[in-house]
Amino acid sequence: MSDVTTPSSQSSRPPGGSSGDLGAAPSPSPDVASTRPSLPASAWVGQVALYALFALAIGVFSRWPVYQHLGRDQALIKVSFTHAGKPLGDCRRQSEAELAKLPPNMRAPMKCPRERSPVSVEVDVGGVTALRRSAAPSGLSRDGASAMYQRLVVPAGEQHISVRLNDDARASGFAYQREATVKLAPAQVLVIDFDASRGGITLQ
Repeated sequence: MSDVTTPSSQSSRPPGGSSGDLGAAPSPSPDVASTRPSLPASAWVGQVALYALFALAIGVFSRWPVYQHLGRDQALIKVSFTHAGKPLGDCRRQSEAELAKLPPNMRAPMKCPRERSPVSVEVDVGGVTALRRSAAPSGLSRDGASAMYQRLVVPAGEQHISVRLNDDARASGFAYQREATVKLAPAQVLVIDFDASRGGITLQ
């Protein structure tokens, strides 16, 4: 009779451990939160100060500028426009010596000043000057457009309005003028704007 060899019970065990280890859960990792460094007191103080400044800014801008409510017999004229004034000087041709001092990519034959003129505006309502202002050009080089915004509360009803605007500091007087008689209803808003494509000063 030949001998029959039975496989050892150890051969059925998975490598790396006993069969009881198959359903075992992994060992818990250390608590990450407990090892996280806490913020210093100075950081908390800085955050509180930042929130306080933010709340203060919101409070200031919510109350400034103060909004004026119109009465039952009042209307509103808004002077609102953005317009670039004329250059303060004329373009001139540069000499050969001036061009030689410049890099090759900057040797333009004509040199034009960048700074622009401020824009001056006057508004008369009923023959009385209600606004006289000058808006400086924007930009570090003062070569941008001038912006103006002004509210004028006037009595409702018929009003004669005269608007004058000058955008050239080298010229005397006003380059643009507009007069009109309008009838303003209570709480109506009349906007005075500037649109070069429509001839200059507009009332709408």
